[in-house]
Amino acid sequence: MSDILIVDDERDIRELIGDILRDEGFETRLAANAEACMAEIDAAVPSLMVLDIWLKDSHMDGIDILKHVKREHPEVPIIIISGHGNIEIAVAAIKQGAYDFIEKPFNIDQLMVVVGRAMETSRLRRENTALKRKDGGEIDMIGGSAAFKQLKSNLEKVTKSNGRVMLTGPAGVGKEVAARFIHSHSDRGGYPFVTVSSATIEPDRMEDVLFGRETPEKGVEKGLLEQANGGVIYFDEVADMPAGTQSKILRVLVDQRFTRVGGTEKVSVDLRVISSTSRDLAQEIALGNFREELFHRLNVVPIEVPALEKRREDIPVLAEAFIEQFNKFQGLPLRKLSSDATAMLQTLAWPGNVRQLKNVIERVLILGDSTEDISADELPEQSAQGEDDGRSILSPSIATLPLREARELFEREYLLTQINRFGGNISRTATFVGMERSALHRKLKSLGVVTGNKSGGRVAYVPEEVE
Repeated sequence: MSDILIVDDERDIRELIGDILRDEGFETRLAANAEACMAEIDAAVPSLMVLDIWLKDSHMDGIDILKHVKREHPEVPIIIISGHGNIEIAVAAIKQGAYDFIEKPFNIDQLMVVVGRAMETSRLRRENTALKRKDGGEIDMIGGSAAFKQLKSNLEKVTKSNGRVMLTGPAGVGKEVAARFIHSHSDRGGYPFVTVSSATIEPDRMEDVLFGRETPEKGVEKGLLEQANGGVIYFDEVADMPAGTQSKILRVLVDQRFTRVGGTEKVSVDLRVISSTSRDLAQEIALGNFREELFHRLNVVPIEVPALEKRREDIPVLAEAFIEQFNKFQGLPLRKLSSDATAMLQTLAWPGNVRQLKNVIERVLILGDSTEDISADELPEQSAQGEDDGRSILSPSIATLPLREARELFEREYLLTQINRFGGNISRTATFVGMERSALHRKLKSLGVVTGNKSGGRVAYVPEEVE
C-alpha cells in the first residue's frame, strides 16, 4: 500500500496529475468513474486518493465515494479536487473526512505540497498501526518451574487453534502476558492485539468504545472491535463488563457482525477472542452479575495462570529480567542480586504476584546504591515481623507457645518455605539449610511434612490431620 489513486472523469486532468506525481517518484493508478474507483480499491487499498467531486456517468459522486472510503478505510487520506469549488463544498468534504480541498485549475506546487503532507500522514498512520500490532515487541515467557512449564505447554497448544481462551488467576500473575504469547505465536501474530480494559471503561461509554460511532460531524470512528480485525481482542477482567454490553458482545461472538453506535450498516470482523478474570465467574453468574451463556462462549479453553507462590523457583530469573528491562528502558542501574536478597525474595509473601515483584525491583533500583549488589536489607518487610533495636519481633502464634512447640512450628514453616522455594527439590534444600539429605528426610517426617505433586508442580505441605 504505497501508491496514489487518482479519480477524475476528465482524461486530461487525471493523466496530467498522474504524470506529475510519477515524475516526483510516486506510483499511481487512474480511474475515470466510481465503478473503476471501487474496483481499484477492492484490488488494493491505496496510500492516498486524489478525488474529483463531480463524476459524469457514475452511480456515485465524489462525496459518496469519500463517505464509503472513510467508513471502510478511514486511514486513507483523500484530497478532493473540483472545478466548481466553493466554500460550502470544501466544508462538506472536510466534515466527511477529506484531508484537504484543491480547486481547479490547480497550481502544481500547491498540489505537491498537499500530496506530500498527505503521504506523510499516511506513512505515520501505517507506522503507528504497525507499532500497535507489535505493542511491546516480542513476548517472552520467563521461568523454569514445573508450574510455569505446564502453563507454557497449555499456551503453546492453543496457539495452533482459533478457539476462545479464558485465562484465570489472581491479579498480577501475568494474564495479559499469557494472552500476548498466544497472539504472537499464532497465525494472527502479524495482526493487531487490542485490549479491552473492562474495569476502566465507563459503562455508558462501553458500546462507543467497542463498536465505534457514526456521526455527521466526525463521520466514522472505529471502535476496538474493528481495530482488532484480523487479530485478537483481549477482554481484560471480563467480569467487570456492564450487563447491557454482555448481551451485545454475545451476539458479536455468534455472528462476528455488529452495528456502530449511530450507524445502520452491519460491520463484519474476523477476530479471535481471549478473555481473563481474577474472579469466580460461577459465583458471578449465581449472583446475576454475569451472563451464563456468555461465560460458556468465552470459556471454551480455560487456562489457569499460576500465582507467584506456586512458582517461587522463577523469582530470581524474573527479578533479573526486570532489572535488565528497567536498565534498558528507564536507564536504572544494572545491579546484581546478592544471595541473601535472592533467598529473601523467594521466601516473602507476594499477594500482588509478578506485578508486585516488578514494582519492588523498580523501587530498589531507584532508591538503592547503584554501585553495590542488591542486598536483603533493601527489600521491603512484608510479614508480621519487624525490627526493634535489632531484635526480631515474634509473631503471636509463636510467642505464646512453650519453647519446644515454638521451635517445632518454626522448623516446620522454615522447611516448608525452603522446600517450596526450591520447587520441591530435597537435595537443593538440604544443601542450603546445611543438613544431610537423610537427616532432612527424618526431620520432615517428624514434623509431619510431606512432598508431592500439587498445583502443577512438586511442593511440600502438611496434611490437614497434622496441621
